[in-house]
Amino acid sequence: MGERLIVQLEDMAHGGDAVGRHEGKVIFIPYGIAGESVRVEITRDRERFAHARLLEVLAASQQRIQPPCRYFGTCGGCQWQHIQYGSQLEYKQGIVRTQLQRIAGLSDIVVRPTLGMADPWHYRNYMRFSASRDGRLGLMAAGSHQVVPIDHCLLMHPLLEEMFDSLDIELSGLQRLWLRAGVNTGEQMIIFETEDDQPPEVEVDLPLSCALLLSDGTSATLVGSPYIYERIANRRYRISAPSFFQVNTQQAETLVSLVATYLRPGPENTILDLYCGVGTLSLSLAARVNQVIGIESNAAAIADAEANAIGVENVVFAHGPVEDVVPTLDVAAPIVVMDPPRTGLHQRALSAVVDLAPVRIVYVSCDPATLARDVKRLVASGYQLREVQPIDMFPQTYHIECVAVLDHL
Repeated sequence: MGERLIVQLEDMAHGGDAVGRHEGKVIFIPYGIAGESVRVEITRDRERFAHARLLEVLAASQQRIQPPCRYFGTCGGCQWQHIQYGSQLEYKQGIVRTQLQRIAGLSDIVVRPTLGMADPWHYRNYMRFSASRDGRLGLMAAGSHQVVPIDHCLLMHPLLEEMFDSLDIELSGLQRLWLRAGVNTGEQMIIFETEDDQPPEVEVDLPLSCALLLSDGTSATLVGSPYIYERIANRRYRISAPSFFQVNTQQAETLVSLVATYLRPGPENTILDLYCGVGTLSLSLAARVNQVIGIESNAAAIADAEANAIGVENVVFAHGPVEDVVPTLDVAAPIVVMDPPRTGLHQRALSAVVDLAPVRIVYVSCDPATLARDVKRLVASGYQLREVQPIDMFPQTYHIECVAVLDHL
């Protein structure tokens, strides 16, 4: 601890750190870039690896740029603002390939170039803030539970910036505050979470909705509507306060189109949409197939999905954990699309999917490590990984969205 070293950085790791070695030991260094020579201070030392703090860049990479945000390096929301955007996309492609090689044990993997954005800023339609000790709203500091007060964020969509700038709120008892917007509809919502489920005093001079997220996971409407609407690929989706929806509307549209292309559905097919959320993928595919069955454990999301599906006769939704619902289905050789949480597939869920013997699986993942773990299990169960397409859903951060295609052998 505290030892200072000069390290040559060799690669970028899943999690955003640059990676170097000293006397054979791997060292992880935030805010470095592969190819740089840096002076660092060891902050945590283990037998096989260490973590270090970047003190000085001795030889900078040509990919290094000046981060435009003054909070970068203190706020933990972004990790890669110091890297040219084109290089961010290349690093993400490489990280996906490395995770599949190391964890899944695969070689000759087809990982497509990462699909990026023309403007990789102001894309987030959903942001979470916490209250700092001095009574200001902020984001969590890198590697800690401290709140960094902020007065702007370059990732927020302008609709969120408008709400943030207009807030006049009593923060006493406030734990967290979410801002959510329908980028293609203009609808806005503020979501509060308080220590005792009591609503805060708030004044906002905008036509928006306000909701209180209760400790039991449900929500109470304070102002306006209990949900907003967003439009993706010419279809409108209702999104309630507790429901998940992709944070990047533009790239969500890319994702919907890509999944449909990979599934190659026909009018005779039945599609299982696992972890279906508010039904975005289910409903985008419905017109092409015989039937879609969506499964989701979040009660608010299922209620949204059913509302979104009104008038669509060949889509049904089931509420419950995927690992409990899938074994009850009687579907022969379906096509499966699944978008599990960051933790990946529950082992029972994976076994239940394999038992149905789908002819094709399209796996949407927001974590390359758990994707690689689950791909390894699927390959061992008789599936072949055809290709993986990364999508940059989270520019300026290390987070990577992927779409993986697996076929039954």
